[in-house]
Amino acid sequence: MEYRRLGASGLNVPLLSFGTGTFGGTGPLFGAWGNTGVAEARRLIDICLESGVNLFDTADVYSDGASEAVLGEALEGRRQDVLISTKTTLPMGEGPNDAGSSRWRLVRAVEDSLRRLKTDYIDLLQLHAFDAGTPVEEVLATLDALVRAGKLRYVGVSNFSGWQLMKSLSVAERHGWPRYVAHQVYYSLIGRDYEWELMPLGLDQGVGALVWSPLGWGRLTGKIRRGAPLPEKSRLHDTAQFGPPVEDEYLFHVVDALETVAEEVEKTVPQVALNWLTRRPTVSSVIIGARNEEQLRQNLGASGWALTPEQVARLDEASRAAAPYPYFPYRRQEGFARLNPAAV
Repeated sequence: MEYRRLGASGLNVPLLSFGTGTFGGTGPLFGAWGNTGVAEARRLIDICLESGVNLFDTADVYSDGASEAVLGEALEGRRQDVLISTKTTLPMGEGPNDAGSSRWRLVRAVEDSLRRLKTDYIDLLQLHAFDAGTPVEEVLATLDALVRAGKLRYVGVSNFSGWQLMKSLSVAERHGWPRYVAHQVYYSLIGRDYEWELMPLGLDQGVGALVWSPLGWGRLTGKIRRGAPLPEKSRLHDTAQFGPPVEDEYLFHVVDALETVAEEVEKTVPQVALNWLTRRPTVSSVIIGARNEEQLRQNLGASGWALTPEQVARLDEASRAAAPYPYFPYRRQEGFARLNPAAV
């Protein structure tokens, strides 16, 4: 397994990491993903560690804390061998302080996560969303105190916009507080919006991407094809409304290209889609998930080999989409392109 630095930090993370959204799965979203118990979770973790995957990602909101609890049980006795990434900010109750990133909420959320995970520190805590109601200074000062207390090693964010992330980095630098080194983002061959603003920001500021839903919310599994009905067992029947939208014709165009390349390299469609992501700028780790051992081994097969430049170019072209304003001039006009080569 290849390891990379997480952004501008000194922490090495595996190119592929494991997302535990299926652990303890309940409810309309997470229950549709899967319901992995402790025994099966231990088996999946065994396979990950054998393959060099030592970063496990979860969140307090995943099945109302059950994912963290199952992960904590499954990791008992081998905490020193792994990295744990979790997230907080999204609602965990109906109370007025049960959501957000206030000092009150962050301190309580970290204590709750530590208890469920059965550990005394979290390697990477990420804010699951931007809290517009709490001053950035309060958020970062609290994270600084938690780092100094030894409860957090590194901090990051998830699903921030460019200005939200840049403002936070600027405030952190001004006060000498920990800077966000990771941004957990949606990025896939059918969802390339990350490239317009957040990728250049990550390159400039040393923020590494941890990619969630790299198979486009389950659409790049190789089971969804032009002219064929949605597979009966697809989780998209129940969860499509929760995930990033994509137009059918665009999806099928990308899948056609993926199938051609997959045949050439003798790999599966999802392995090709994942491999393409691992070579993109700023990507520190691609988070893979699995409901069972077979799925996990298939996804792990995305590493250890490389697409050719020509194959990458074909996938780039098949998945290319119109740039939104203010980025489209960089694609269309020579003057803009010369001034902003990274945006082309």
